[in-house]
Amino acid sequence: MSVPARTREAASTLQLCRIMGPNDANIVGNVHGGIILKMIEEAGCIVSTRHCNTQNGDRGVAALVRVEKTEFLSPVFIGEVTHVTAEITYTSKHSLEVQVHVMAENILTGAKKLANKAALWYVPFSLQNVEKIMEVPPIKYATAEQEEEGKKRYEAQKLERLETKARLEEVVPPLPNPERHTIGFSQSTLIHLVGPSDCTLHDYVQGGVTMKLMDEVAGIVAARHCNSNIVTASVDAINFHRKIKKGSVVTVTGRFTFVSNKSMEIEVFVDAASLMEAEKGKYRAVSAFFTFISLDKHNRPQPVPPLKFNGQEEERRAEEGKTRYLHSKAKRLAERERLIADADQS
Repeated sequence: MSVPARTREAASTLQLCRIMGPNDANIVGNVHGGIILKMIEEAGCIVSTRHCNTQNGDRGVAALVRVEKTEFLSPVFIGEVTHVTAEITYTSKHSLEVQVHVMAENILTGAKKLANKAALWYVPFSLQNVEKIMEVPPIKYATAEQEEEGKKRYEAQKLERLETKARLEEVVPPLPNPERHTIGFSQSTLIHLVGPSDCTLHDYVQGGVTMKLMDEVAGIVAARHCNSNIVTASVDAINFHRKIKKGSVVTVTGRFTFVSNKSMEIEVFVDAASLMEAEKGKYRAVSAFFTFISLDKHNRPQPVPPLKFNGQEEERRAEEGKTRYLHSKAKRLAERERLIADADQS
């Protein structure tokens, strides 16, 4: 017997809200960017898992495989209420796209602002066999154009994930006593043992837990370089290459790639190895690029010290980072012009 359409439609959207407390703050009192990323992923996981279990048969859990570029549009403060809205916007045979928006509400004044928006891709795995990928129930689209646009996004992210796997690099430890403002000076590593509280029902790490660790390490790298207050501005695509199981030791490493006048791009890798099965060796689990900005004492963006390079490899990565920076800047300008044009027409 098929599941009624209204049940699937109800399962394709989700709204969560909670008040932000002191435990959510970074060292300067704003809500930590990693906390926001974790909330975004939790909402995406819930709506994806719920949707995939609207069909009869095997039960499963949706695993995060990719996060598209995530914009931190406005800071969130302690005492504000965050409203997280997640909606499934495209489904292929074995994956789902979830669009997530985070609104921050000042409950004293009633003022609301858009704090974050992101697009995430999930793949459902069977609870009975974690190697089995389940089929995804289709969603209904308002128009054929909407479905076609979703398909284009699906093909683009699929290609990007394959390209990212092909260019994974080893992380080289910095030289002893590196000079200030070099890449080696600020490169940072965090080691974390994966416990039960980090995991899903499958005993694999939740994507939001990993993203929070990555944001923390990227923030340390940025702060060491600037010696100032820093905040997450955006996260480029996060690619989840392989699952991380409970009992694994994860090594999260961040290093600079590129610095513009007021922004810093930091590459973050997550490598994992089983604590009990050391013979299986270490593998690359996740990779991403984080962008941070430096703030002055009035919380306004300020210039960033330039990077000093040691060798052609660092210069090559900087050129690639500059290309990503210019591409992202061009997209923001095009989006701004589009919004202005839409406002003029209305």
